[in-house]
Amino acid sequence: MATRQLLIAAALREERLERRRNRRRLRNQLNISNIPDLEFVGNYRLSRELFEELCQDIVPLLPPKGRRHGIEPTLKILTALNFYARGSYQGSVGQNMDGPMAQQTVSRCLQEVTTALNAPHILRKHIRFPQNRNERNLIKQKFYDKYGLPAVVGCIDCSHVAIVRPSEHEERYFNRKHFHSINTQVICDSDLLITNVDASYGGATHDAYIWRECEIRNHLEGLQDETVYLLGDSGYALREHMMTPVDNAVENSPEGRYNYLQKRVRCTIERTFGVLKGRWRCLLAARELHYCPETAGKIILACCVLHNMCIRAGIECPELTEEEHQSERTRQVPFETAASSTPALQAGRRARNSLIQMLERNR
Repeated sequence: MATRQLLIAAALREERLERRRNRRRLRNQLNISNIPDLEFVGNYRLSRELFEELCQDIVPLLPPKGRRHGIEPTLKILTALNFYARGSYQGSVGQNMDGPMAQQTVSRCLQEVTTALNAPHILRKHIRFPQNRNERNLIKQKFYDKYGLPAVVGCIDCSHVAIVRPSEHEERYFNRKHFHSINTQVICDSDLLITNVDASYGGATHDAYIWRECEIRNHLEGLQDETVYLLGDSGYALREHMMTPVDNAVENSPEGRYNYLQKRVRCTIERTFGVLKGRWRCLLAARELHYCPETAGKIILACCVLHNMCIRAGIECPELTEEEHQSERTRQVPFETAASSTPALQAGRRARNSLIQMLERNR
């Protein structure tokens, strides 16, 4: 009996070793230059040129190979890109049978690449809110040229990214749609570039609270002698620097025309979320990130970095199907109308009324 158990254990060890050797052979045979361009973008979402740029940025930040048969840094990056794009461990790097890596190895690659993409200098390089008047004027001009709405430096909203039930502080992440999530605040420009992102709050946190705690709010309030607006829905409190819709506006009235234009421009942030999640489908609310909230937040930031790289490079995004769009809309938590303090609200109303009057004069 003991001899039989020893033989079975030895056979299982040999089987594991053979699987490991097979995976190593598949990795060694993988030559990304042999992957057709369309298939490369389909699998990894980046062009070959953009992939090389990414490697130059983050390969120095990855842990060195610990042994001769360790995973090459470029393969780690491809593995992470494939996961971000698919949202699961299925569908291996290079589309090889059975996959050249064990799931644990894929997870380790994902964590290492995600950490590299969250390096402060990488985030500053790729996600940057305009810091001076010239930069703000460039964004304002683009919004004005596209939509005819002046002084807009961005559109803001939140979107939920599903995660597994956390082991700690579970109540912070359980949202009103009854699943666990990260409530991710994003500000974008007219080109769908993400200029600011905060993925540190759980799904139970309201959009207005995240904005109140945001450093960008303090930055905008500190600007002197400059008219600057963000556009938000009614989940945000009306302020001098936050333009929201007019409640119960009559159609074809000045307020109604303002609402129509404000909503049209604000659709920019909805398109940004659509492109972000269409390209990096691990963020779809119908999927779940099987990581703790801190790691899930880093994955979100990593995808935002890659989103901006792709937008700047002009790489087309695979579109979501109508079924995927409907699933995403169903899983998103509707906003709650924000409460507001009287002095700040009055200042916001004066600013919005001035904007409405200007739009009417320019009709």
